[in-house]
Amino acid sequence: MTPFELSVRFFLQLAVVLVVCRAVGALARRLGQPPVVGEMIAGVALGPSLLGLFAPGAQAWLFPAESRGILFCGAQLGLVLYMFIVGLEFRVDLVRTRLRTALAVSASGILVPFALGCAIALWLIQLGGFFQAGVHPLQAAPYLGAAMAITAFPMLARIIVERGLAGTEVGALALAAGAIDDAAAWCVLALVLASFAGDPSIALLAIGGSIGLAILIFTAGRRLLAAIAARSERGAAEDQSMFGAALVLLMLAAWFTDSIGIYAVFGAFLLGSAVPKGAFAERLRARVEPLTVQLLLPLFFIYSGLNTRFDLITETSLWLVAAAVLAAAVLGKAGACYAAARLCGESHRDALGVGSLMNARGLMELIILNIGLERGLITPALFSIMVLMAVMTTLMATPMFDRVYRERTARAGVAVGRERVA
Repeated sequence: MTPFELSVRFFLQLAVVLVVCRAVGALARRLGQPPVVGEMIAGVALGPSLLGLFAPGAQAWLFPAESRGILFCGAQLGLVLYMFIVGLEFRVDLVRTRLRTALAVSASGILVPFALGCAIALWLIQLGGFFQAGVHPLQAAPYLGAAMAITAFPMLARIIVERGLAGTEVGALALAAGAIDDAAAWCVLALVLASFAGDPSIALLAIGGSIGLAILIFTAGRRLLAAIAARSERGAAEDQSMFGAALVLLMLAAWFTDSIGIYAVFGAFLLGSAVPKGAFAERLRARVEPLTVQLLLPLFFIYSGLNTRFDLITETSLWLVAAAVLAAAVLGKAGACYAAARLCGESHRDALGVGSLMNARGLMELIILNIGLERGLITPALFSIMVLMAVMTTLMATPMFDRVYRERTARAGVAVGRERVA
């Protein structure tokens, strides 16, 4: 297809994506799930698992292979902008008061599922057919451990924002633990890829670069953002100019974290967190949020759904493996995070709330699985089993959270609603 033909098809893809996401999102809301879960299911529905199963010709025509690159770029932009919004609402001061708990929850949410993932990997190697030929157990075990330990950080963030908990202590605790959790998991993945490629510089760049960026953003970057915010108050023209300057910094932060192998969302989240809270941050959110949430973010779910195939799980033995993986994922993540929060003095309700949110894997899981599949680490069978685990744990997150946290969630939502109306 020519570039013009691809652009024509892209606009039709956008229209179909928006209609399906809104329809499935509305259905998800009626079933007590946040719209983000509906969008995740919509992505799978438009991919080979559903539309491709019943109407393969229509699915191939609507989403030709040549268009994947355009969808990927749009998806990345939407995700980066959304995580910047989450960072704008993130309360660093609330994390400081619970830093010990955040570190404990994050460590437990990494170590326990990581150990279970390593054990499952060694079991699957003995069974055969789950890792590609030539993959060493010392590569397979940490890879699957990282995949089990990862949290759906963007999805966790969106659930917290939609529930009006971004400015609360439990919301800040979950976001902080999720951010640390995923950053550590990506560092482990960098080590695995370095081992697989025989290049230790991959891991050194990922770990050293992420630490350096965080220090830079919260020192010199914070002072620069404060100056930008102050200058934006001089008038409408300056405010518009400073909005553009903030976007430039955002793209640079996303580029850097993506280029070192930690993923663009972390740079976006860090930069948003460093923006001074106040009128400028609110104007940034008001400008970026509507188009991001309504137009760009659904592309991320669709792109991931196009790479998901549940029809590969056909044999009984594969379903048994899937059940074992799901059980280990839930117990290792939700159970470990709950126990760590309780040991740090959190209430039973707050600990359950954090554990249920940290249990979601979502599309960050799909990203790490796609990397494993593309780099020749795992087979399509294991890919499909892990995707199923990601979908199930994500579907469980909101009902689990609402069951133990419904009253406080409702109060927080009312408070946020009143604040925004005012």
